[in-house]
Amino acid sequence: MTRPGETDDAAAASGADSPWTLRDYALIADGERGALIDPRGGIAWLCAPAWHDGAVFNGLLGGPGRFRVRPADRWNVWGGYYEDGTLIRVSRWVTAAGIVSCRETLAVPADTGRVVLLRQIRAVRGAAVVDVDLDVRADYGRRPMTGMRQKGDTWTARSGALHVRLAGAGQARPGPDGGLHARLRLPEGGAHELVLEIATEPQNAPLVPHSLWKATERWWAAAVPDCSDTAAPRDARMAYAVLSGLTSARGGMVAAATTALPERADTGRDYDYRYAWVRDQCYAGIAVAAHGPHPLLERAVRFVADRILEDGSALRPAYTVDGGPLPPENGLPFVGYPGGSDRTGNHAGRQFQLDVFGEALQLFAAAARHGVLDTRAARAAGLAAEAVADRWTQPDAGLWELENRWWTHSRLSCVVGLREVSRQLRTPASAGWSRLADRILDATRSRCVHPDGHWQRADDDPGPEAALLLPLARGAVPRTDPSLFLTRSEVARQLAADGYVYRFRHGDEPLGDAEGAFLLCGFTMALAAHAQGRHTEAVRWFERTRSACGPTGLFAEEYDVAQRQLRGNLPQGFVHALLLECSARFGEAADAVSAIGW
Repeated sequence: MTRPGETDDAAAASGADSPWTLRDYALIADGERGALIDPRGGIAWLCAPAWHDGAVFNGLLGGPGRFRVRPADRWNVWGGYYEDGTLIRVSRWVTAAGIVSCRETLAVPADTGRVVLLRQIRAVRGAAVVDVDLDVRADYGRRPMTGMRQKGDTWTARSGALHVRLAGAGQARPGPDGGLHARLRLPEGGAHELVLEIATEPQNAPLVPHSLWKATERWWAAAVPDCSDTAAPRDARMAYAVLSGLTSARGGMVAAATTALPERADTGRDYDYRYAWVRDQCYAGIAVAAHGPHPLLERAVRFVADRILEDGSALRPAYTVDGGPLPPENGLPFVGYPGGSDRTGNHAGRQFQLDVFGEALQLFAAAARHGVLDTRAARAAGLAAEAVADRWTQPDAGLWELENRWWTHSRLSCVVGLREVSRQLRTPASAGWSRLADRILDATRSRCVHPDGHWQRADDDPGPEAALLLPLARGAVPRTDPSLFLTRSEVARQLAADGYVYRFRHGDEPLGDAEGAFLLCGFTMALAAHAQGRHTEAVRWFERTRSACGPTGLFAEEYDVAQRQLRGNLPQGFVHALLLECSARFGEAADAVSAIGW
């Protein structure tokens, strides 16, 4: 893909590797930033020092900057796996001469101003020859490495304002491209440690691989619960690890680690998801609460409460992970991922989305059930309820960030939130919240129930909407209410194909032409079936949807059913959150466990 004025080899000239299909990338993350690893051992994407800062490795979008560790023998077959319950990745290559592995992770606990990337190369079978290439290009490739110096086994350099150290690279030498290059020779069973540090300030502490690995292993062991009481324990642990890796110590969870990955080729629907959406944060916290009062629940409550206390009824849909406003959309001088663009920033930060107040109330209620709702969050719950009372009649952009309309999903989400929080917070105002929920439900029912009895997208749109299944599953209406069954049936009839669920119809286009199946909606369909007591059916939707991942086990936002490809930014946090919630809730149903066979 080229742009006006570019040649076909623009990406090659920038030093970028050819891109891979999205399903082939793995993620390592420490909460403050995340890196995508391609099958040939290249770090294709890493922003530093924070999620929303400029990338230092830009190959995913066709830009410069790389950190490669790969067998010199290019005749190889790649694979790999995550160590269970962690984002410690083991890449693995079977070559003509043997087997080579690279264990890699971002070290935790993380420092907001310092990223540490660990790579442990091992000759598993046979001797190994491995090439290492480092070229840090900060600020989206604009800042090459300068001032390179070697002291013993460690190289130091600058990349713009960032300070770079690479330990374990005594054999490396500068190349004509401005990077460092080394060829390592390992005997069978031999290992070699590399530690890359990129920091905002100069660092003097020794980079000791053994200590960094041990601290990281201890952190993951404490961060991710066992999940053996869920319906899909290993996938639940993986989902929890992904959510932990996407969540900053300051509480904010990015929606995804990437920007500008296309939902559909050359349609312009390429967005920057390296920010904390309040709704996604609530989904993650509610999912964790379905399993227990684990630390991610407290982080979600803290972040959402802080935003509401600061902004009240002017709550933005999304923020940076440190609570700042989203930057405006801008382009980058890259070729972009094939079919996509090169966009940073997001306009959604200026929208009014009513449903986020309802999701926040549901999150606070879930925390209260576990006894972990503090006084600040309780005060935020009161402000969120007041915001609903003031603004529920206004059109909003809704869950999908479209034009302002009277979206049904937004109102039903508020109904659920108001009812749940009124049950959990026994305050003088709580009875009023319950009455407000009844009033919103009555008004929405009169405007947004189709003559056939199912809920429709909006008061002026009679079409079905898969997002409605989530508030219905969570109690917007009684589980015996005919509208729940009729809505789910209508979604299954019009928006489901081959076991996958789509958001809504785009005019007269067939399902799958305008966009892929929306994996969030597949899991909400499973929750809705479960809410009706149809546990075997719920498990079928659950199993089909959780099959839509790549070999690394990561989910994107959408799934192209015909081509069996991931679409959109990667990994999508709210998809992993709903997988976790389904697994936790289905683990409570004996017949669901029996149906799965675990």
